[in-house]
Amino acid sequence: MTTSRPGRPAGRSLLRIGPWIAIPVRRTTVIAAVVTLLLLLGAAVATLSLGRLGIDPADLPSALMGEATGKNAFVLNRLRGPRLVVAIATGAAFGLSGALFQSVTRNPLGSPDVIGLGAGSGAGAAAAALFFPDLVPVPVGALLGAVIAMAVVYFSTGTGFRNPGRLVVSGIGVAAMSTALTQYVVYAVERDKASALTAYINGSLAARSWDDATTIWVVLLVCLPLAALLARPLSIGEMGDELSTGLGARPARTATAAVTLSIVLSAGAVSVAGPIAFVSLTAPQIAKRVTRSGGPHLVMSTLLGALLLVLADLTAQQLPLFDNLPVGLYTMAVGGAYLGYLLLREWKRPAA
Repeated sequence: MTTSRPGRPAGRSLLRIGPWIAIPVRRTTVIAAVVTLLLLLGAAVATLSLGRLGIDPADLPSALMGEATGKNAFVLNRLRGPRLVVAIATGAAFGLSGALFQSVTRNPLGSPDVIGLGAGSGAGAAAAALFFPDLVPVPVGALLGAVIAMAVVYFSTGTGFRNPGRLVVSGIGVAAMSTALTQYVVYAVERDKASALTAYINGSLAARSWDDATTIWVVLLVCLPLAALLARPLSIGEMGDELSTGLGARPARTATAAVTLSIVLSAGAVSVAGPIAFVSLTAPQIAKRVTRSGGPHLVMSTLLGALLLVLADLTAQQLPLFDNLPVGLYTMAVGGAYLGYLLLREWKRPAA
């Protein structure tokens, strides 16, 4: 139940859960979240229904209740069902990861990709495909590559994850070295292997399984409550280190916790879908503009990340001009256009 009180800032209400819990919320944020959830539901139905193999919308409720047979059972349980569930959780993980990272660095163009996580995971996948093809699965190699890249960044900064400036500079160097290794492997391996590897390192949701879905949902569900605990310190931290310290917050500890959680979320997403680009960059920025308020926007970034990736994957499956392109190519196109829009706005902004 949502109530408002005199003296509360305009647009704010209390969301009451039982007699003891009351969470302050903004009406615009609630409306935006509801609209995003409805759009996500529509995109999910379209993913399962459209195309030659799609499930008839009239049969979809019974299929979801476990009564699917024949073609519908195959599409739901093997072909599109796991892919959709993975897309929702992976997009949500990327969106939340980006929101945490951007809040700590106070950089609207920041994301875990900036510090080399995506490039490191690509290098790990490439190394597994070339040097340990029968020993280390490519997704495991991607996860190890992301962990190693982040370990190098952590120790090379000299301050761990506490200094955003050093973090970005070190990450750029790690990303460059990782990309060089990836390109060498793609050049060195056989053509068929190179094609499959290129699809993975660009981010792909093809042929996902329920095991992949379980992996990313476990990571997401573990990280969500931890992110909720960081929401208030992050909001205070956006006022500046001196003021937040005066209010009893610990900016360095909050930054380390938020960056670590952001890396865990991205690494989990990368392990099941590859380094899908720009979702973690664009989702928090869209959330900020939709809600028109300050703060880390963790909930809206999570929902919008899921929606963006599901829409991108729907396009990848149904667009007739390009058959089965990796979903990461679509997110790169959209993210690149959005990045150009942000830069154009900055250029047009009058100098202070």
